[in-house]
Amino acid sequence: MTKFGIYSMNRKQFLTFLLSNIVLVLVSLIIYHQYYVKDQTFDTERIKAIAVAEKEIQFSSRYKDRFISSVPTDFINAANLSRESVVSINSIIQNHSNNEVKNYASTSGSGVIVTKDGYIVTNRHVVENADRITVILNNQKEYLAEIKGMDSNTDLALLKIPTDGLPYLVFGNSDSLQVGEWVLAVGNPFKLSSTVTAGIVSAKGRAIDLLERTGIESFIQTDAVVNRGNSGGALVNTKGELVGINTAIISEDGNYEGFSFAIPINLAQKIIKDLMEYGVVQRAWLGVEVSNVDNEIAESLNMKQVAGAYIEMVYKDGAADEVGLKRGDVILSVNDKKTNSVAQFTEELGKKRPGEKISLRIFRNSKEIQVRTTLKNQINTTEVVVFLKDKIFENFGLELRMLTDYEQNLCQCQGIYVSSVMQNSIADKANIEPGYIIQKVNGINVTKEKMTEVFERNDRPIHLEGKYENYPDIYNYKIE
Repeated sequence: MTKFGIYSMNRKQFLTFLLSNIVLVLVSLIIYHQYYVKDQTFDTERIKAIAVAEKEIQFSSRYKDRFISSVPTDFINAANLSRESVVSINSIIQNHSNNEVKNYASTSGSGVIVTKDGYIVTNRHVVENADRITVILNNQKEYLAEIKGMDSNTDLALLKIPTDGLPYLVFGNSDSLQVGEWVLAVGNPFKLSSTVTAGIVSAKGRAIDLLERTGIESFIQTDAVVNRGNSGGALVNTKGELVGINTAIISEDGNYEGFSFAIPINLAQKIIKDLMEYGVVQRAWLGVEVSNVDNEIAESLNMKQVAGAYIEMVYKDGAADEVGLKRGDVILSVNDKKTNSVAQFTEELGKKRPGEKISLRIFRNSKEIQVRTTLKNQINTTEVVVFLKDKIFENFGLELRMLTDYEQNLCQCQGIYVSSVMQNSIADKANIEPGYIIQKVNGINVTKEKMTEVFERNDRPIHLEGKYENYPDIYNYKIE
């Protein structure tokens, strides 16, 4: 008898072997039919579920936290994916004189499709003050775009075009980008459509004093070539995932000199979601003023490393004050993510909404302590703040928002709150001041719809009636 194969078995062993294999085959068939042979007809509920799942994958960070940003590969697939989803944007600004359009000014830039139903993210400076915005897809189709919201603190804007079934870029994980990692910049420099350039991540968490004092600057620095017209375009990793929105360059003559900067997509993603849902960004506040830890501060506090956000001031009744933070504390991390600089600290806060709980690691008295607090909004509550973003109010120099439930209970009134008044504007010349609560417009109880209707009509003057916080008197204003 040969020593190989089943011939070495006796009859009993052979039957046992055969029976075990039959059982294995049957189990395999059951598993196959249970998990792989499915009814391929998709009913309405399944389609809805798929749509919800797609949105969850696109806007949730949970699925990508465990993965690195990208893997070494060639750039062909990433370039093909991103070129289809990056658009050209033309903004037309009309110059008026005596109610007549005298001439036009135009600016151009880029944008990134982030949903298949036509949402496009770009830079605010590409579309601000535009009277007409045209979006040109990679296939040369043109659409008029509507601004759904803008944010000056991050220089981001969200547009919408009336179409569906568009190719879009999937959000990557900018937190996992590594210095030295390959990235591609995709945009329309000098009106050269669908241009792809390659470079590496040169640094992260860069602040370049581009935005306003309250702006969030924690840019990804790359050496990918970016020029005029690239603003609002895509920064993608080698998997073709969107990891940043190209925003700025440092240059003496306005052309590329080796330094380009992009907004991290993990920050931009939160801004996009807020603009989609509310039209404005729901900004979370900790209630502190911070500065970078320098060598002098580190030595005075007996810190081993020169890193962190040094607390200069704590605002009364803010989220930080409620958990006992004080001047001289150093914030080392937010939710276990290191905040070695103010830029990194503001980026982490920028990803949060009012009402979210965060964990902070604090350096105090030569020790590290852990605290948890609930973030608030700019009016020191955890409610959603709804601003009136109609351009007509901006034309009058007014920034308006609805009163929150907390404010309505406090003043026992309903109305629209004047958050700010632009200097030398029509509202400023009417002597309206921030903090004014508009209760009636032209004698009618005010609502968002009524305010918009009255301001959009050409009938003048507009009569406003209301009061200021903590003042009992009624104040009337006339806008000519």
